[in-house]
Amino acid sequence: MLKSKTRWVVRDTDQNAVEQLVNHLNITPLVATLLVNRGIEKIEDAKSFLYGESESFHDPYLLYGMEEAVNRIRLAIKNKEQILIYGDYDADGVSSTSVMMTVLNDLDANVDFYIPNRFTEGYGPNEEAFRYAASIGIDLIITVDTGIAAVHEADIAKELGMDLIITDHHEPGPILPQALSIVHPKHPESHYPFKELAGVGVAFKVAHALYGKIPEHLLDIVSIGTIADLVPLRGENRLIVKNGLKRLVNTENKGLQALFELTNTKQSDINEETVGFVIGPRLNAAGRLDSADPAVELLLTNDKIAAENIAQEIDAMNKERQSIVNEITKEAIAMVEDNMELKESRVLVIGKEGWNAGVIGIVASRLVEKFYRPTIVLSFDTSTNLAKGSARSIVGFDLFKSLSACRDILPHFGGHPMAAGMTLKIDDVSQLRSRLHEIAKDVLTEEDFVPITEIDACIPIGDIHLEAIEQLNLLEPYGMSNPKPKVLVQDLSISQIRQIGADNKHLKVIFEKSGVHLDGVGFGLGEYSKQISPLASVSAIGELAVNEWNNIRKPQIFIKDMMIEEWQLFDVRGHKPLKKWIQQVPMDNSIFIVFHEDNIKELQKSELNGTIVHLKDIPQAQSLNINGGNIILLDLPPSKEILESLIYNKQPSRVYTYFYHKEEHFFSTLPTREHFKWFYAFLRKRGTFDLSRFGNDLASHRGWTRETVDFMSQVFFELEFVTIKNGLITIHPVKSKRDLLESSTYQEKLAKMTLENELLFSSYQELKNWFDERMIGLQDVEEETKQWT
Repeated sequence: MLKSKTRWVVRDTDQNAVEQLVNHLNITPLVATLLVNRGIEKIEDAKSFLYGESESFHDPYLLYGMEEAVNRIRLAIKNKEQILIYGDYDADGVSSTSVMMTVLNDLDANVDFYIPNRFTEGYGPNEEAFRYAASIGIDLIITVDTGIAAVHEADIAKELGMDLIITDHHEPGPILPQALSIVHPKHPESHYPFKELAGVGVAFKVAHALYGKIPEHLLDIVSIGTIADLVPLRGENRLIVKNGLKRLVNTENKGLQALFELTNTKQSDINEETVGFVIGPRLNAAGRLDSADPAVELLLTNDKIAAENIAQEIDAMNKERQSIVNEITKEAIAMVEDNMELKESRVLVIGKEGWNAGVIGIVASRLVEKFYRPTIVLSFDTSTNLAKGSARSIVGFDLFKSLSACRDILPHFGGHPMAAGMTLKIDDVSQLRSRLHEIAKDVLTEEDFVPITEIDACIPIGDIHLEAIEQLNLLEPYGMSNPKPKVLVQDLSISQIRQIGADNKHLKVIFEKSGVHLDGVGFGLGEYSKQISPLASVSAIGELAVNEWNNIRKPQIFIKDMMIEEWQLFDVRGHKPLKKWIQQVPMDNSIFIVFHEDNIKELQKSELNGTIVHLKDIPQAQSLNINGGNIILLDLPPSKEILESLIYNKQPSRVYTYFYHKEEHFFSTLPTREHFKWFYAFLRKRGTFDLSRFGNDLASHRGWTRETVDFMSQVFFELEFVTIKNGLITIHPVKSKRDLLESSTYQEKLAKMTLENELLFSSYQELKNWFDERMIGLQDVEEETKQWT
């Protein structure tokens, strides 16, 4: 067996729906299966998803509150009122702020922006910032990517005589702020067709309404915030990103161009991964470590030199951010592993003074990867007695809903089912941990704590070909709710397998089934080459791609995980010394079995990674539990029966056969009946024979070994044909015929030769069959045979 690293969840496939898409849209079964398993079953929906560039954006006025918001903004522009864009410090907030600043500047508004400092002000609108805005003459505040929870701040704005327009996408709470207008796709009174816009998506809709047309020139920035905020890439989000990526390839934005040049990114190669791993983290870095203002300035500047300077500044911040994240993660992991209460808690809630509040969300994600539990990481400020935190969850635990049940100790919080941010008193952290632990006990099962890999489809290997893989491009761009497809390919044989890379960390495999071959590469999976036996039936999950080498193009799978459901035989017979292969045996759940006591000291010279058991007899063999574990048969058993008793009707994970032995009975001579007949006639003729004096001469004369002469003499003695005393053999009169098999010495010799033939000198396939028959039970085999004959 080879256990998978995660719990594989494979979507069910409606084959009728697949066939309809294949027939009507002229797409491959692979692409059709992926569409159906992502809930896109109708022909029109699939056509729109695959070829939807011409699809139009929804009317922005379908958003509740849009008309009031646009009218108030236009009035402010007309009257030259001072407008303040109040944003958030992450990539979505930065891009939202940039979009709103761009459109208002284009409309000749008197506008500026304000993004709160993560460390001194925390998340979202705050009273002090609003009072400052009033003091400098702001008439209208427009929030972007924030504000839906600003109930108190909305009252403050009204008290100070400022109008407030909230544009946001985070989950609305039970009480909404008393703002002039709330533009939110999930507003309780909204009938907007698409609910999953990012904050920048909502800002884009406001821009659409203000311009009176689709602001296509903003789609490059809008796509960045949409991808970075991990909203589902379906519906209007998909339309934004698909068109926005095309804009990014040709963008004239000086800030983005500076970032591309700094990171050696070719604009022609830009895709969603470029945004997710190159642009997004750098736009986030500024707000994580200090003020997010430079990130906004980068996106707004038209000055090439300024753009280059700002790009270098936030790139340096990103490198510093990475270092801080690594340090805090190391501390946090040690904190969990050293604390029994934390180790046993179903929700991790940990914090420390001095932890950078800007990066703890990333640390929370790292802890979820490590421990696979809902996690909240907090930064303590003892001067204010406040803890600021970020949370990340696992499938099955709705963070927003669970935190909502703790509102009484969470004066500020917001987010989604899988991610959230909050502020609370340090004194309440322990209570939050215990309350979330109790909620998790009610909603999560033990199985929920095993990491999940969601697999789009189980694909026959014959459906994986160049045309099918090339058609996968129709599914791009990938992101939340439209991830890069992971497929399962089952029951594969291994044609070739080897480690690759300078340090042998990676894996190269050629899978085969029914004459079809598929190349596979597993980054970081090099050790699997030692964990897969020759005849294993392997299932693999991974992402499909085209491998191009020397102008040859072949399908390829980037392996993410593998699994073998049946037990595996690792044949290490004749592999000497022991040290050369013993390190390949897993350290966990391994039993090293020795049958002969005199072999223990010899075998113990090697470093064995598990328990050594001296198996002495059949009852002990029968009682030894080897189910699910690994057994290493270090030496040859004294009999077939003891080994059969060990494995009969049991199911180990792996069996390693070393079968160390000092002599080989199979290649020694077993005298034939003619040999016995001649020797007996010789003894009868002589009457007596001095074996100790003349045994070697007799052996030489006949071309036998001395061991053969001694062996036949012992057999005759046991059959009572002769007596042997002090090396002198004396013949007995034979009263009745005796069979050679009545001699225990003959039986033992024959049994050892048979055992060696079956265990030592058999082929791999023969040895595997020998174990298979006994593991399922010889009686079961016989019963099945009777049923079919």
